[in-house]
Amino acid sequence: MTWSEVAFVALVVVLVLVWSVWVAATRLDRLHRKVGASRSALENQLVRRASVAAEIAATGVLDPVSSVLVADAAWSALAVGGHGASDLIALVPDLAAEARRVGPDADAPAPGEASRAPAGAAERESAESELSRTLRTALDDPSEVVAISEEPLGAELLEALAAAWYRVELARRFHNEAVAQTQRMRRTALVRLLRLHGHAPMPRTVEIDDGWPDGLPRPGHAA
Repeated sequence: MTWSEVAFVALVVVLVLVWSVWVAATRLDRLHRKVGASRSALENQLVRRASVAAEIAATGVLDPVSSVLVADAAWSALAVGGHGASDLIALVPDLAAEARRVGPDADAPAPGEASRAPAGAAERESAESELSRTLRTALDDPSEVVAISEEPLGAELLEALAAAWYRVELARRFHNEAVAQTQRMRRTALVRLLRLHGHAPMPRTVEIDDGWPDGLPRPGHAA
């Protein structure tokens, strides 16, 4: 093999390596963007679910104990997401009254308090899981759900809750799949050797209890 042939082969190898690095870096960047977008979508749906839950508690369609517990769990889920009291009251005007019923020892900020910084992942997941469990307890009896749907605004709020909850399930599934794809990509030898991820933290899945309440019909199903 002549010197020119060796040089040509070496050039081809270098070009292939550069192309492989470029493809890997582009794909990794696209996956990180996908994770960010899917997490944002999940956050929006979690906020929507908690807001609807707070509205249900504020309407009085639940029994008094369930109303207080659901309001407390909804307020906590919103608060750990970084929403201050003014934000929450803007979302659900009746939530201020419900917060006073919960009591001063609740985790939610007092009216007028500045917005909290978003909580850590574990605290956020714990709050969302607690909201799921509280709602399941409040809506575990289909006959009670039917009675709620017969109340003014009851059916509308239950449909909104079911729609938001269903979107939470879908958004979390989509996000966790995006995270799994990104994690697999970041474990490849090329990415680890060249540190193509830069300073981006390793994404993590969102693990919350989002089991569906027995008494709540899924979207598109009659009660």
